[in-house]
Formats: sequence, structure tokens, C-alpha cells
Amino acid sequence: MLQGAGALSDAELLAIFLRTGVKGKSALDLSRELIDVFGDLRAMIRAPKQQFCQAHGLGEAKYVQLQAVVEMSKRVLSIELQRGDALNSPEQTRNFLRYELRDEPREVFACLFLDNQNRVISFERLFWGTINAASVYPREVVRRSLELASSAVIFAHNHPSGIAEPSQADQQITQHLIKALELVDIRVLDHIVVGDPDVVSFAERGLI
Repeated sequence: MLQGAGALSDAELLAIFLRTGVKGKSALDLSRELIDVFGDLRAMIRAPKQQFCQAHGLGEAKYVQLQAVVEMSKRVLSIELQRGDALNSPEQTRNFLRYELRDEPREVFACLFLDNQNRVISFERLFWGTINAASVYPREVVRRSLELASSAVIFAHNHPSGIAEPSQADQQITQHLIKALELVDIRVLDHIVVGDPDVVSFAERGLI
């Protein structure tokens, strides 16, 4: 209460979530053991249900509770970029896109649709691919942009490998999209590549 939740270790945060331990172990002892088993707190959160429930001291109820906590955190972050809100900073945009796309198991191409004052109209996942690539169709991007009456867009996609460095294919499809959207007077403000932990901005790299 005096120092705030940010002062707690991963094991201490998990212990508060678990509330109770198991026979012969306190909640804190169990938390330390679980983090050792999974590797870290994030790996535990991302673990498949079967693997999670098999761990000592866990089960379906804890799995559901933890996923609910994750979803609440995601929704709190998404409130910052709700419809009608203006993008106030590149960092705000990167944080939102990182949280949305970082943990996707396969490549996802998404788009932030904006009005003429850079206020958010919608954030949508548009294309899904394999672990290595997504098939992106400029015609569909143009169609959806016109449907939403957007004046500008920010593209984003993740690299499941964790390496955020833009590929040659990333740069090529971005140029195709820019040319397609120019025909209908829609600006492309940026293309964000989400890795883990890095995020790369095409605009900051001078690629747009």
C-alpha cells in the first residue's frame, strides 16, 4: 500500500493473484516455483490452457481468472485509442500496437483508420498469414478505408520471430499501398512493425 504495485516483484504480484498456496508452500513460495517452471511471468500468461492447468497449484479456475486480468489490461489500454480520440504521440500509438500484436502467433496485418484530424475511427485486423508472411491486398485496404471515410491510415504488422526489422517485402507492399491510397486522397502516416521487444516505425526510418 505504501510503495504501490510497481514495487512488487513478479513472484509477489503472482502471489497476490493466487491468494493461497498449497500444502507445505505459501502463495509466495508457489509463485516462485511457477515462475521457475514457466520461465517468466509472460510465458506463464501465454501458456496454453492444458500446460497451464497441469502446473502444480493451478487449474481451470485460475486460468480463466488470469485470462480475464489480461483482457482487462488490454481493454484499459485500448481506451486510449477509442473512436474519436486523437493520436497524441508516436509513443502512445506504438504502445497500443505493441500490446495488440506482439503476442500473435502468426503474422497479422492491421490498420488504424483516422479522420482528417487524426482522430481514431477504427482499429482493425485485416489480413492473417503464416508464421512468415501475410497476404495483403491493396484493393481491400482501399475499399475498407473508403467505407470508413478515413482520411489517413497507419499500418501495422507483427513479426512472430520477434525481430522488428522491416523486410524487403514489407517495404514493397507499403509502397504499393501508398500508391493505391494516393488515388483516393488517403494519406499513409506510418507503418509500424511490431517485434519483441522492439517496434520499428517506417516514418522514423525515412521509409515513408
